[in-house]
Amino acid sequence: MLEKPNVSEAQIRTCLADQYGLATAQIVFLPIGADKDTAVYRVIAQDRTAYFLKLRRGDVEEISAVLPKFLGDQGVKQAIAPIETIEQRPTSSFENYRLVLFPFVEGRSGFDVELSDRNWADLGIGLRAIHNVDVPPAILRQLQRETYSAHWREKVKAVLAGINEETVDPIAAKLAEFLRAKHDEILNIVDKAERLATGLQGWSTEFVLCHADIHAGNVLIDAKDDLYIVDWDTAILAPKERDLMFVGGGVGGIWNKAKDEALFYEGYGQTKTDQAAIAYYRYERIVEDIAATSQQICSTDMGRDDREEGLRQLTRQFAPNDVVEMAYRSEDRLESKPS
Repeated sequence: MLEKPNVSEAQIRTCLADQYGLATAQIVFLPIGADKDTAVYRVIAQDRTAYFLKLRRGDVEEISAVLPKFLGDQGVKQAIAPIETIEQRPTSSFENYRLVLFPFVEGRSGFDVELSDRNWADLGIGLRAIHNVDVPPAILRQLQRETYSAHWREKVKAVLAGINEETVDPIAAKLAEFLRAKHDEILNIVDKAERLATGLQGWSTEFVLCHADIHAGNVLIDAKDDLYIVDWDTAILAPKERDLMFVGGGVGGIWNKAKDEALFYEGYGQTKTDQAAIAYYRYERIVEDIAATSQQICSTDMGRDDREEGLRQLTRQFAPNDVVEMAYRSEDRLESKPS
């Protein structure tokens, strides 16, 4: 969220005092992130300790806080465990918001700094540990499971069907112009995702814990060159390719070099990947982004800056070496469909 939500600092301060016993000296909104329902803050306590506060709007499950704590307890050092409340809960809440409080890690995202050779290896090591972890039943019950649903594909078809409707909003008008220009290509991407999903429906493969949004923006590098994986809101049980598709996937026009993939797999270790699943997840991610971003841009409860940034990110996906081109390349590498 790039624009500050309609939440007062006094409300946040009271919640932190009541539920964490934390006396705050300063609360600073940080205009970062693409999620329209999530705002983040830097909180400075009266003892000068810094914290990272995530404020999420709506009916949100605790799993995004439960998972990093569980993974930290399992020795996955790339996960940042949240700070528990006085009642030892991983989150707190007030009104229609859920709060998650973390130690503040001073660092830059993978969009702001190029990953070093060590970072790539650490990312591989971390993801392998996550994929290998034995998830207890209590957490398994809270996780969604991959179904290769047509939900987002149908949403995109509906968006494309409605782009000829008149709008006076300039940002929505630019979106409509872009969607008209890319209409046939977008439908082709939807068809490709549909075809690959159909082939994967009967695929017999192991489902593992996946982060499911492991792009450069959700990787944090600190001053010691240590790497952390953040933002567990979309975690799911799925084939490992659900995560592996991001390495070489080109989100944001980066992570698209063969050298980086090689360094990553030095850390991850030897594994057999299914290229049909990689291609599917890359196409499906594009489809989801088109549907979700179009809905956000046309929403009346988002600020102008967030809507403009959403449009910029959406149009950029069709640039050279970004996600659309990398999805095409992954399909070109297909040798066989899973049996």
